Formats: sequence, C-alpha cells, structure tokens
Amino acid sequence: MDRDLLSVMGIFVADLAFLTPRLPVWGETVLGSRFRTGPGGKGSNQSVAAARLGGKVAFISKLGRDTFGHMARELYRTEGIDASLVYESESEATGGAAIIVDEAGENAIVVVAGAAEKLSAGEVTRAEPVIGRSVVFMTQLELPLPIVQHGLALARALRTTTILNPAPAAPLPDALLSLADYLTPNETEAETLTGRKIANLEDAKAAADLLLGRGAGTVVLTLGAQGALIRNRDLCLHVPAVDAGAVVDTTGAGDAFNGGFAVALAEGRALAEAVRFACAVAGLSVTRPGTAPSMPKRAEVDALMARKVMA
Repeated sequence: MDRDLLSVMGIFVADLAFLTPRLPVWGETVLGSRFRTGPGGKGSNQSVAAARLGGKVAFISKLGRDTFGHMARELYRTEGIDASLVYESESEATGGAAIIVDEAGENAIVVVAGAAEKLSAGEVTRAEPVIGRSVVFMTQLELPLPIVQHGLALARALRTTTILNPAPAAPLPDALLSLADYLTPNETEAETLTGRKIANLEDAKAAADLLLGRGAGTVVLTLGAQGALIRNRDLCLHVPAVDAGAVVDTTGAGDAFNGGFAVALAEGRALAEAVRFACAVAGLSVTRPGTAPSMPKRAEVDALMARKVMA
C-alpha cells in the first residue's frame, strides 16, 4: 500500500485573542489594546502548518453546525486539507479558546473543546483507511484521553509512525506513552509528565530519559528560544532554535513545530534535520500574530534555512 498522507487527529476551536500590556492576575481586570478572532485548536493548527509546508493532510475531528464550524470548513477548503473525516454534531457547539497575549508575546489560554470532545472511538475507527495510507499520524491531548489512546493504537496497528504532542500538559499512563514513536513535549509538559523541574539542558536530558523509561520511542523536547533536545536509545542531540526575527506572538509556536516535524518525517528526512526544519517553522511563526494564520509557507522556510546555512 502506497503511503502518501499525513493524518492529524485533534480539535478545532475559534480563537478569541486579547492583547494586553501584561497578563492579569486572578480577580484583576486589565484594559487591553487589541482583539481578534480566528481559527485555532492544536490539531487544526498543526494540520494548517503541515498543509502550508506541502504536506497532503487529512484532519480527523468533530464540529458543531454553527458559525465557528463554518469557519473551520472554509479554512480547510482554502488550505487544501481533506476534511472528509471531520464529523458534525447536531447538538454540540464548536469549541472556543480565550487567548491573552502580553506585549512580550507570552500567552495564557483557556480552551473548551465543544463538539470535538464528543468524537467517538467508532468515528476514529472509520478513519482506518486514511490512517493506513498515512506516513505519519499525529495527535495531542485536547481530545479525551481514551480517544487519543484509541487513535494511537489504531495507527500503531496499521504500522503508521505516531507522534504524540502531549499538550496541554496532563499526567499520562505508560500505556499511552508507549504508543508514541515520537513524543514532543515542551518544558512545562515534560515537567508535568515526569515531576522534574527543567531549568537547563541537563534537566531536559534527565526528563527525556524518564520518558524513554516509561515507553516513549523518541523524545523531542522543545525548549522555546533554546531550540529542542532529541533523545532516544541511540542519540542525544541539542538542536538550536532558528532565529527568524523579532518575536511578536508565541501562541502557535508548538503547533508550527509539530506540523513542521511531521512533514519532515513524512518526507524521509533524518531525525536531526527534521527537528531543525521544525525549529525553522516555529521560528517564523512567532514573528507574526495569531495561531493558524501565523503558519509559514514552504518557500519561506526553505529560504530561511538557506540563509542560515549561508551565514
């Protein structure tokens, strides 16, 4: 069977983003300076990132029959994403996210999955032909854990390479971690999974070793401005970040990284090169506002990497 797809399972939410001088503390009201709405949700964002980089992407999710659901379907049509496995709920609304971004580009987010939370195991199983044609299957933790585990197990049974982006941060059983060929936590997520504070690269290596010991195949631990750490049984490598310019908004950086990483793996790139490519995608995404709208096109990433090689 020829494998030519990249399948992503996750949620779509409508982002409502607020720019403020600083993040408010609990019980405080802060006057903001700008407000915008747009498409979001980790799985949806990662699908957009991968499609803009040239990936042939199929998205597995569920929407409501409402304005936000229409926004999602228009996005997938525009970006060339296969939405044939994006189911529709007659009773549940499409989800939403409140995003607060300060002037330094840091953010705090509240997500309600809405209709996507009702995605069933049976609906995921109906995606078997698509997952079976995929080089890579990627998912996150915005869906209920039993659905995440079912999707990963199905992909593993079909011999499709699996990526688990354990975001947002949550404790996970070893049985779920062992289904991830690649586990891609950020520092906060790695701390939640291991109980180990990450203050430097040595801490990151120790946390990655703990995750390997719990069953993950390869850990790619993202470190923000410090790049990423690759750790598996045979390799321990720090890949520096790729500077693409001034940071405007870090909200979609993790999704950009994962979308880029999935595309690079699907293209057969070596692991270190795949992570460097993902770092370049993330580096470009933070130079512009928004989540899905911030995802760069392939030509931008190739040009950035060529400049860095020449420098």
